[in-house]
Amino acid sequence: MSQDQLSLQQKSTISSSSLDANQLTMLQQATANYSSLQLAWASGYLSAKSESGQSVQLSSAPTVTAAKTLTILYASQTGNAKGVASQVEQSASAAGINTKLINISDYKAKSLKNETHVLIVASTNGEGEPPDDALEFHEFLLGKKAPKLPSLSYSVLALGDSSYEFFCQTGKDFDERLKALGAKQVLPRVDCDVDYDSDSDSWKLSIIDNLKDELIQADVALAPVIDLPVATSSQYSKQNPLAAEFLLSQKITGRDSAKDVRHIEIDLGDSGLTYQVGDALGVYFDNDEVLVEELLAALNISADEQVSLKVSGEQQSFTIKDALTSQLEITQTAPAFVEFWAKQSNSEKLLEIASDKNTAREFAVNNQIVDLVLANKADVSPQAFVDALRKVTPRLYSIASAQAEVEEEVHLTVGLVSYENNGQQRFGGASHFLANRVAEGQQVRVFVEHNDNFRLPSDNNTPVIMIGPGTGVAPFRAFMQQRDADEAKGDNWMFFGDQTFTQDFLYQVEWQNYLKSGLLTRMDVAFSRDQAEKIYVQDRLKEHAADVFAWLERGAHLYVCGDANKMAKDVHQTLIDIIETQGQLNTEQAEQYLKDLRSNKRYQKDVY
Repeated sequence: MSQDQLSLQQKSTISSSSLDANQLTMLQQATANYSSLQLAWASGYLSAKSESGQSVQLSSAPTVTAAKTLTILYASQTGNAKGVASQVEQSASAAGINTKLINISDYKAKSLKNETHVLIVASTNGEGEPPDDALEFHEFLLGKKAPKLPSLSYSVLALGDSSYEFFCQTGKDFDERLKALGAKQVLPRVDCDVDYDSDSDSWKLSIIDNLKDELIQADVALAPVIDLPVATSSQYSKQNPLAAEFLLSQKITGRDSAKDVRHIEIDLGDSGLTYQVGDALGVYFDNDEVLVEELLAALNISADEQVSLKVSGEQQSFTIKDALTSQLEITQTAPAFVEFWAKQSNSEKLLEIASDKNTAREFAVNNQIVDLVLANKADVSPQAFVDALRKVTPRLYSIASAQAEVEEEVHLTVGLVSYENNGQQRFGGASHFLANRVAEGQQVRVFVEHNDNFRLPSDNNTPVIMIGPGTGVAPFRAFMQQRDADEAKGDNWMFFGDQTFTQDFLYQVEWQNYLKSGLLTRMDVAFSRDQAEKIYVQDRLKEHAADVFAWLERGAHLYVCGDANKMAKDVHQTLIDIIETQGQLNTEQAEQYLKDLRSNKRYQKDVY
C-alpha cells in the first residue's frame, strides 16, 4: 500500500469514527446538566457499548436521587490548588456525594446564589494577588454586585507560603467575604504552608465527614449501573516522582560573573512523562550531609537519636540525621521557627525579632536553621526540634526546553543560591544539589507541575512579547524551540537582562541564531552594570513604548518570568505607563486594559 493510500485510509477511519457537528451539539446538550457521577456513568456506558458494538446489559443498583450537589472550585496558579481540589472531588464522589469540580475561571460568580454547598481551594499569587484564573471571581465577590448568600454552606482551604507577607491572602479574602454575605462555614478556613499535604488531607476528611449525612439522601431509588472504566494519567506525580537520570550540569555564566547559573539536562527515558512549554519541573533533593552534621553539632545531638515523623499519613521512625537529610527543611527558615527558637533560647534579640511578623519574615529569609542555632544556644530534645521544622518540599523550576526539540530530555536553567553568613558559606538546598552534588549518571527524583496559566497562544500566527531577565529566560528558550518546531509565523520579541554582556548573556548563541534565522523578530537587552547608570528590562520597554503598544493592539500575548519582588512589579507599572501614554488613557483605564489582557490570557506571569 502506498503512503498516499495509507494516509487516505487513516483519514477515512478518523472521519467515520468522529461525531459530525449535529451529533456533537446533541451530545453537549444532553450532558450539559450531568453531575460528575452521571458523567462517569455515561462514560462507562458508552465505553462498554463501543467495546461490544451492541446494546449493553445494565444491572440495577441503589443510587442517590435528587441529592444536593457539592460544588468544588479551585483557583490555581501552578497546579497545587487544582491537585488538592481533584483529590477532594474524588474522595467525596467515592463517599457517594454528588460533586462538580470547576476551575474558578469557568464559574459564573452569580451562580453562587443558587448553590447550597461550595468548597474553595485557593492559592495566592505574588504579593497577595489572586491567581490569574480567579481575577474576575475575586473582583465580583468583593464588589458591590455580589449577592447575599444566606442559603450557602461553604469552607475554604487556602494555600500559601508563610515566608511571604500576604500569606494565604486570596483564601482569606474569599472566606471573609462569603461570611460577610451571610454564608455559613461548614468548617473554619484552613491556611496551608508549602508543606500542605497533611493539613489538606485533614481538611478533606473533616469536610466529607461533616457533609456526607446532609448531602447523601436516605431515600434510595434503583438506577442502572455498570462497571466504570478507570481514568488513567501519568503514574508519576508529586506524590510519586520519577527517578530520572541526571545528564549534565554546565555553567553558562562567565568565569568573572558574580553569578553561577547552570544549564541542567535530565533524561526522562522511556517513562512516558510528558510536559508542555510553560510547565515547571519539580525536583526533590537531599540536604547536604556537611550541613546536617554542622547542625547536629550545634544542637549537641547525636546523629543516631531516634525521632518520629508523619510520612504519607503514617508515623515512621528515623535517626535524626536521616530525618534532617531527607525529610525536613533546613535551608529555608519559616517565620514560625524563628518564634520557636526565640522561646527555646530565650534570646532577647531573637524574641524582639520574632515579635514583629515582617521583621521575622525578613530575618528568616537571610538565616538558615543552623545560623539561628549557632547564634542562640538552647537545649532542646531531638523530637521537639524536628517537630518545629517544616517538611522538605520539592523546588519548582521553569522548564527550559520543548519536547518537540529535546524529546525524552528536560532542561532547566538554575541559579546557584550561595552567600556568606557570619563567615560561613551557605547554599540553597536544591540549587546546590543540582549544581554541585549530584553526578552525571545518578538519579534525581522529578515530576511535572503543569501550568495552564503560562501557555503559548493556540494560534501560531499570534505575536508574542517575552520579558525574562536572568534565569527568567528559561521558559522563553522553551517557547522558541516550540515555535520553531511548529513553524509558527507569529512575530517573537524577547527582552532579556542581567548584569554584564560578556559574563551573563544566558544562551547568547542560541538567541543570535534565532535572530539570524528570522524566528526571533526582535531582541532588546539590558545589562545593568555595563555603564554608569543601571539599565533594566523595564527601561528598554519604555524606550520602545510605541512599538510595545502597537504589538499589543494587534493581539500580541505578553509574558513575564523571573523575580516577583521587584522586577515583575516594575515591569507591571511600566506597562501601565506605556498603555496610558500610548493609548491616551487615564490611569484607571490603563489598569483595566492590562487587567483585560490578564483575563483573556494575553498577559501571563511566571514569577517567584
